[in-house]
Amino acid sequence: MMIKCPICGGLQVGRVGNEQYYCWNCFMEFNYNKGRINLYEVAEDGSLIAMDRSPELL
Repeated sequence: MMIKCPICGGLQVGRVGNEQYYCWNCFMEFNYNKGRINLYEVAEDGSLIAMDRSPELL
């Protein structure tokens, strides 16, 4: 199954954990939970900074 990035629509997405994905185009990490997309920015020290939650997926 090919995963597209919900931010840029790119296909260069890799799996970095259990249901956790990273986009090599826009450098964002994301996952799906209960029909919602959770977005994270990766900080310089490697920690994740949660971004605002997106609206529900259709």
